[in-house]
Amino acid sequence: MTDGGAAARAALADAVAAERVRIVAALIRVTGDFDLAEDCLQDAVERALEHWPADGVPANPGAWLTTIARRRANDVLRRRQTERAKLREAQALAELERDLTADEPGPYGDDRLKLLFTCCHPALPMAGRVALTLKSVGGLSTRQIARAFLVGEATMGQRLLRTKNKIEHAGIGFRVPEPHRLAERTAAVLAVVYLIFTEGYAATEGEPFRDDLAAEAVQLSGLVAQLLPDDDEALGLHALLLLQHARRAARTDAGGELVTLEDQDRGRWDHDRIEAGLAALSAARATGRAPGYYRLQAEIAALHSTAAHARDTDWARIVAAYDALLALRPSPVVALNRAVAVGFRDGPAAGLAALDDVAGDLGDYPPLTAVRADLLRRSGRPAEAATAYREAAAVARTEPERRFLERRLREVSEP
Repeated sequence: MTDGGAAARAALADAVAAERVRIVAALIRVTGDFDLAEDCLQDAVERALEHWPADGVPANPGAWLTTIARRRANDVLRRRQTERAKLREAQALAELERDLTADEPGPYGDDRLKLLFTCCHPALPMAGRVALTLKSVGGLSTRQIARAFLVGEATMGQRLLRTKNKIEHAGIGFRVPEPHRLAERTAAVLAVVYLIFTEGYAATEGEPFRDDLAAEAVQLSGLVAQLLPDDDEALGLHALLLLQHARRAARTDAGGELVTLEDQDRGRWDHDRIEAGLAALSAARATGRAPGYYRLQAEIAALHSTAAHARDTDWARIVAAYDALLALRPSPVVALNRAVAVGFRDGPAAGLAALDDVAGDLGDYPPLTAVRADLLRRSGRPAEAATAYREAAAVARTEPERRFLERRLREVSEP
């Protein structure tokens, strides 16, 4: 590939990461068709791959992609022959000309927020709401969403199709609901933003991190917190994502290899973002409500973020927060994280005992074996740790994760 081609591809990747949600959301708003919106953007990306290497990257790549996607939508709408499509076409064609590039002030005017609340309509089943938003807002593949839900890809594909059909047949509008109707959608909106961030923070395949997804989720959580300034869970989620994302730069070393939390250079953490996260958490506490699911996780993240050194971490309070999480919403993944915390609070033997209590509920969940391997290593049982590290490396979800586990394997296997 020529240098110009490589530069064009890099510019296209940056433009798609920055503009994808805005373009797709705007197209859905005016066409009412999720699949059409995604297809039109993909068509624009393919055209960019054809033209940019030869013609050069346009001055405004996002506007270029928007124009091509809009034209593609126009062409498709014009070809639709049913009376229903024709009635919608006249309005859609006019709105496409003015709305795709319009900037509306305030959180209600943000198309990403509108798309979030459209996908999370209470008429849709909860699982369908979350899956559709991960697809439309997060840009996750059907396979990635299926992994998040622990179901097969074909099953998830059918679920997405049924959800889209429900939106079309029920005439669900693309808008933020009236203030008194927000609460019925908030739980799904927060769950979706959390899952988008989770996929960006620890990807299920490919590269270990998807910074575009994580950054998008942080922005979305901020928009939701602005929309719901008195909702402690919205504030708690925003705090959690800020505090987690603040550690991003220290999660890899100069060579791109993974670095565990205890070994991270805390001077590389984004302390401005930590301060913003702590402020959001303080606002959540000020509501006076008992801490919920996201706020409790934010409290844990805050304890990590405010420890000057790993040895200063208040593991007793972290275990207590995990206990509260389990009482509020039992989950084997939360129990797994609690076992890790117990291992730091009471020693690795106690951590292994806590892990044994939950292992049966996790099945072949890949991180389970990695956690067991680390606790065995800390317990001074290198042979057993080596076996566990081999098993964990064999099912690692990303290449950097596999390399990290193999490094640990060498540490316990070699004199």
